[in-house]
This record gives sequence, structure tokens and C-alpha cells, in this order.
Amino acid sequence: MTRPAAGIFWFTGLSGSGKTTLSQAVAEQLAARGRACLVLDGDTLRAGLCADLGYSPEDRFENIRRAGEMARLAALQNQICLCAFITPYEEMRARLRQRLGGLYHEIYLRCPLAACIKRDPKHNYQRARQGLMPGYTGLDAPYEPPTAPDLCVETDRQPIAACVQKIADYIWEVSASRFEP
Repeated sequence: MTRPAAGIFWFTGLSGSGKTTLSQAVAEQLAARGRACLVLDGDTLRAGLCADLGYSPEDRFENIRRAGEMARLAALQNQICLCAFITPYEEMRARLRQRLGGLYHEIYLRCPLAACIKRDPKHNYQRARQGLMPGYTGLDAPYEPPTAPDLCVETDRQPIAACVQKIADYIWEVSASRFEP
């Protein structure tokens, strides 16, 4: 079986839209097809590499810049990199697309705020509404939905398995032009 070549697949969406769940499940599916992936997750990077950053717009931009550079380094080593970050501003995503060029593929996990709040696996929306997390994206801070993502998946309308299949198939297909021998 031929393996897809390197690429950066950037999962963007509100907290609770399924970025972590889907990126990990897609990585498992691609591994089953013979291609391991590197998964970069916003929560994981915030706990380590980006622990010095807050949630001001400037710090959010720096957080995404660092993640983009990590993904770029992985892709240059022929890795498929799945990046799960809210990435709330269109300008952030435009900068990523400019810096990462043809390696960058934007996957928008569209999910209404009400559905994300209902899921709220980390109870962050609840804490934000209690004033414990000021500037929370989707409540006090904006989320600018992508205007032209490479792939849009409506995670509130499809079961997880269907979302995973759609994303994994997309990654496999767009990487076909860069197959390794």
C-alpha cells in the first residue's frame, strides 16, 4: 500500500467541537492504513511548550505560531501532522497558510456554540460563565469561523465514526499527489 506524503492538517473549531477526539481517532485510522501521524494538541502544548503564554490575542497568536513551526518541522521530516487548536482568528489561519504553504490543510469542525456548551467535556464553558476563565473563546472572546476551509465537517450532525472516515479519506486523497515510492 502506498503511503501519503507529509502534510499539516489543522483542525480548527470551538472548544468541544471535537478537535482532540477526531484528531486522535483519525491518527489511529491512518496508522491502521500504514501511516503513523504526529498529533499536536492545544491543551498538551499549553501545558508544556506554551506554558508561558496566556490568552491575550498576542499570546494566542504566539501559541499558534509555535505550534505551526512544530508542525512544519515534523512535515519536513515527512510526517503527517494533525494539529488540534481552536485557532480563533482568521488572521492566524491566514498566517499559517502563508508560512506553511502547500503543506497546510484547514479542517473546520463546525459545531454550534450551544452544542459545544452541551458537550463541554472539560467544563470550561461552565467555569467561564462563572467568571473563572475570562476571555473564553466563543463567550467573551471571538471565534471567527473559516471562510474557505479545505474541509468542513459538521460534528453535531454526524456520528464520530463518519467524521473520522471523512477526514481520514480527505487526508489520504489530498496526499495522493505526493505519494512516496
